[in-house]
Amino acid sequence: MTNETSETKVWLITGCSRGLGRALAVYALDRGDRVAVTARNRAAVVDLAAAYPDRAVALALDVTDPASVAAAVRECEQALGRIDVLVNNAGYGYLAAIEEGEDSAVRALYDTNVHGVVTMLKAVLPGMRARGSGQIVNISSFGGLAAFAATGYYHATKFALEGLSESLAAELAPLGISVTIAEPGGLRTDWAGESMQQSSIRLADYEPTAGKRRAATLAVSGKQPGDPARAAAAIAVAVDAELPPLRLLLGSDALGGARARLDRMRRDIDANEALTVSTDLVAARTVAER
Repeated sequence: MTNETSETKVWLITGCSRGLGRALAVYALDRGDRVAVTARNRAAVVDLAAAYPDRAVALALDVTDPASVAAAVRECEQALGRIDVLVNNAGYGYLAAIEEGEDSAVRALYDTNVHGVVTMLKAVLPGMRARGSGQIVNISSFGGLAAFAATGYYHATKFALEGLSESLAAELAPLGISVTIAEPGGLRTDWAGESMQQSSIRLADYEPTAGKRRAATLAVSGKQPGDPARAAAAIAVAVDAELPPLRLLLGSDALGGARARLDRMRRDIDANEALTVSTDLVAARTVAER
């Protein structure tokens, strides 16, 4: 499989067993690219490799296990020659008021949604740096820009990913490697269904806030407005762009929510401008006003 033309891209996508990861793998394969399709359980993606025997390789990959990551990256490079596009898609949600969060579950969430991304980056970036080219797509969420009750720990992981990605983009741009943060709104996947984790702790004081939103989040499963296949196509367009965007919102709900979030931030910033600048040293303020 290493004799394809250099014009085709080689993708490594984490979390291809379902949802956006699977949709993106299918889209890339359908258009002629080569893809390492991965899942913790390799059996969940062997059908993709069988359907595209000349362009796909199915790999077991647990992003929380450094040995598994190293093996998958090595096997991908051996089978497909290189990695042009790394998509850090593996991740899941967790429902709990902050006080209800279970320590072991929260650590496991961070291990997948944040530390797993870092492990993947450290395994793939040496090859990209050696070639002077490559693209990183980190799947964040509209929930990486705004936060709500009951999903605070999930938001925390995605806020972390956003900051990590911005710094990464600044570090990699001079090396010929781009970074795109994909921020989906509600996609019709299993995120709010079978994939969702939640705390077994329920505190009555939080029922009107986090408890209510827990129920609303679970109830939306299967009714989300976003199409994973269309989201995959949009990500591919961004990857193909001469100047890939740092941020790519996916879905009209994400767009509206992001604009509302920016409006709220601006109102807060402007309303407190005098208090904000009051903390400067007088000399510093005087120089800034000149």
